[in-house]
Amino acid sequence: MVFSDLFFLFVFLPSFLICYFAVRKTAFKNAVLVIFSLIFYSWGEPVWVLLLIMSSILDFLNGRFISKHLGEKKAVLGIVASCVVNLSVLAVFKYSGLIVSGINALFRLSLPVPAFHMPIGISFYTFQSITYVVDVYRGKRAQKSWPGYLLYLSMFFQLVAGPIVRYGDVAREIDSRSESVSDFAGGISRLVMGLGKKVLIANSMGALASQFLTFDTAPSSVLAAWAGAVAFSLQIYFDFSGYSDMAIGMGLMCGFHFPENFDHPYVSTSVTEFWRRWHISLGTFFRDYLYIPLGGNRRHQMLNILIVWFCTGLWHGASVNFILWGLYFAFFLVLEKRYLLEFFSRIPKIFGHIYLLIVVLFGWVLFYFTDFAALTSTLGAMFGADALAPSDLLTESAIKGSLWLIIAALVLCTPVRAKLSHAGELIAKKNAPCFVLVSAVKVIFLLGVFALSCVSLVGDTYNPFLYFRF
Repeated sequence: MVFSDLFFLFVFLPSFLICYFAVRKTAFKNAVLVIFSLIFYSWGEPVWVLLLIMSSILDFLNGRFISKHLGEKKAVLGIVASCVVNLSVLAVFKYSGLIVSGINALFRLSLPVPAFHMPIGISFYTFQSITYVVDVYRGKRAQKSWPGYLLYLSMFFQLVAGPIVRYGDVAREIDSRSESVSDFAGGISRLVMGLGKKVLIANSMGALASQFLTFDTAPSSVLAAWAGAVAFSLQIYFDFSGYSDMAIGMGLMCGFHFPENFDHPYVSTSVTEFWRRWHISLGTFFRDYLYIPLGGNRRHQMLNILIVWFCTGLWHGASVNFILWGLYFAFFLVLEKRYLLEFFSRIPKIFGHIYLLIVVLFGWVLFYFTDFAALTSTLGAMFGADALAPSDLLTESAIKGSLWLIIAALVLCTPVRAKLSHAGELIAKKNAPCFVLVSAVKVIFLLGVFALSCVSLVGDTYNPFLYFRF
């Protein structure tokens, strides 16, 4: 089950909200949330819900052990146990195929390659478990109730696509929280806008990317290769940020305040800035739990960056192209810290912005293809290799047919909508008629986005789930 699904929108979510608000005590609300989260998680793969429960038991006990022995050397055992078990389970399910394939290639063996059906969201809840245990070791309060910890780990809002929520962000709200009309209304708004991002923009851009970048020998033209790269860049942003918006919105409806996960990354003027704005919860995880413990900026900074980005690439998928994608960005981050950031500070920002967009565009091409033949064909086509035609009629026709949507997507990559929303709020505060008018416009707009999204889901079979590898 995914958020951009009619069954989820019209059956699961309403059923959950009815049950959730039918009870008043926080303990009962937590019980409803845990039950529905386990149903959500087990919908397509009921056996793996046991893995989630076992992980919650392990790290709840590790947290209690560390809290009991805080300040003693034996407290480290809790962290070691958590990291070894969680990362081993993640390695078995996510990376065993890659590891065995590498061994076969290196030693010319023919060992059977495991093909596990990976539990959805395992990368997210594994990282959340580790952050909890480490934070308890660093002095944060441990959860005293296992159901409370299970709630933190299993909340269906952010289980399958993030953001990676740290325990400290929601600890107080797990034990005691209040829902308000304003938060509920804001949550609905965020949910609908995220749905629109995913269904109306990301799915459409994904269909274009698939059309331009799926081929037998090479893209049909130089234009097709570039258009496919741009379409995928828009797809992955609106897909990922859309799911994050929906998660944050549903959390807000229930009284949880999750951290932001995206901050208009495509307006950045450097790779360094881009990764401060893109998937913020993952970036801060690697910064706080790997980069800084390795030494951060104090010692071996460049080596630390390479290690972190090797792990970042590997986290995104069990394929060599993801590792190369991580190292690709590590190269530019090192280059910027050594030379480019100082250079860009002395020239107009537009040049830094152009540089960033080109680097990211080629990065997403590397991310898209697990097939190296297709990857090299596309990169060659982007530079007109083998005398490839500059354009073709099918690509031109597809671009013209979706031009309005492409323009809208490019505009929505900027803070324009946020600024318009803020301006609307300022106008609404002036007097009652303005408030009514602005509120009416907002409601009509959201209803339109929701209706169009539902119509699109009914009539379109293309609704990919990009986070299956997570």
